[in-house]
Amino acid sequence: MNENKGGRERAQWGTKADYLLSCVGFAVGLGNVWRFPYLCQTYGGGAFLIPYFICLVVEGIPIIHLELAIGQRLRQGSVGVWNAIHPLLGGLGVTSMLISFLVGVYYNAILAWILWYFFNSFEEPLPWKNCPLNEQGDDYLPECLRSHPVDHFWYRETLNVTGTLEESGGIQWWLGLCLMAAWAAVYLCTLRGIESTGKAVYVTATFPYVILLCFLVRGLTLEGATDGLAYLFTPKLEVLKNPRVWLDASTQIFYSLGLGFGGMMAFSSYNPIENDCERDAVTIACINSATSLFASIPIFSILGFKATTAFTGCLDGNILKLTNEFDLAEGNVTRDSYHVALASLNSTWPQRVHSLGILTCNLQQNLNQAASGTGLVFIVFTEAILNMPGSQVWSVLFFVMLFMLGLSSMFGHIESILTPLLDLHVFPARFPNEAISGLICGVSLLISLLFTLGSGSYWLIVFDSYVGSLPLLFTVMIELLAVIYVYGYHRWVPFD
Repeated sequence: MNENKGGRERAQWGTKADYLLSCVGFAVGLGNVWRFPYLCQTYGGGAFLIPYFICLVVEGIPIIHLELAIGQRLRQGSVGVWNAIHPLLGGLGVTSMLISFLVGVYYNAILAWILWYFFNSFEEPLPWKNCPLNEQGDDYLPECLRSHPVDHFWYRETLNVTGTLEESGGIQWWLGLCLMAAWAAVYLCTLRGIESTGKAVYVTATFPYVILLCFLVRGLTLEGATDGLAYLFTPKLEVLKNPRVWLDASTQIFYSLGLGFGGMMAFSSYNPIENDCERDAVTIACINSATSLFASIPIFSILGFKATTAFTGCLDGNILKLTNEFDLAEGNVTRDSYHVALASLNSTWPQRVHSLGILTCNLQQNLNQAASGTGLVFIVFTEAILNMPGSQVWSVLFFVMLFMLGLSSMFGHIESILTPLLDLHVFPARFPNEAISGLICGVSLLISLLFTLGSGSYWLIVFDSYVGSLPLLFTVMIELLAVIYVYGYHRWVPFD
């Protein structure tokens, strides 16, 4: 420990592994699992990787190097760093701290949703497999029958969503309990700052890779896995002409590395000054991007299985209709001969075939059903898990993985708030870190109850759209200008 100005001792990382795992855990989060695969699917897989890796080199690595370097050299959090460079830049650090606080508030609400699904994953069958019965118990709920059991469980039994943002709907007690459990987990892992965080990340930052490996092995053995992977990685080079793909690639690199939040500065401020932060920046950025690729393979293997299952189910339903209508022998029409048989019957008895309501079965159309964020995790993927053998086990593992990924990212958000507060001596030295962490988590919990309302999902979209988008971009832009024009680019060499 080193004596810090104000009488409080400044912590140091126990080992280099504690530090690197904390940074990797902060960078690797839910976006690696639910946004990167979506962007790959949207922009043609292999083609999207071209702007993605270009942005990694020209944007991601330099900016994360900047944040690690100034945090390590000045040994302070975001507010102290920018105050030291110029007193008028102190507001930049306060902005980073507030952004991290507000993002943490709604990010942990997502962890509450994940916990709710985790607890329900122990039921047999999974509660989103079938529609619930009505009050009389003699039929399924009409509302569920009009949609799908997976959608009904998400929108009604989990969120109990209201019609509009103005209708609060009251606190959903099950989400409130899950939210308290999520914040309790965050507090227990951050109550002593990096001393407790540095130990927790050995589980939260590594265990998701074990589960991803299990999903990889299982996903590659599923029927239709190759179709999903082919769809993911088949390049569509013409999309590179679209400026949007370059913007989304840049944004994905930017957010997935946690730039602008102040978390990287906070973590690096506990390093020795002589630490090689340039190598750390390259290591963290490469691990983050490799994780995104690694996570995409099992996810699209399983989504390929889901699309194949839907496609074959559609064919089997049509075959059954034709068999019953035309008194065909069982097995006379197979999946392979379906299109030939349908064309033959339709040319002879078009009216009879038309009256059957034959569905159009298209594997490519099923694969085209892209979804990101909550839609991918709580609707598309949960539906895919239903068709996997041992669905309970895979559901438990999936939501454990998501919770661990989100929890390790929350450590960085808490540290982004805690470190500046300690550096600014907002609390006297006799005030223990445990109490400060508890105060941060307690206030955050009270605010995040907003997301347990019936309108909570709408509020989360509002926060996600306005808190962590333009303010974050503006913050990093000012960071770059401050280093180049205020601190002076020619003085940057000693930081390396």
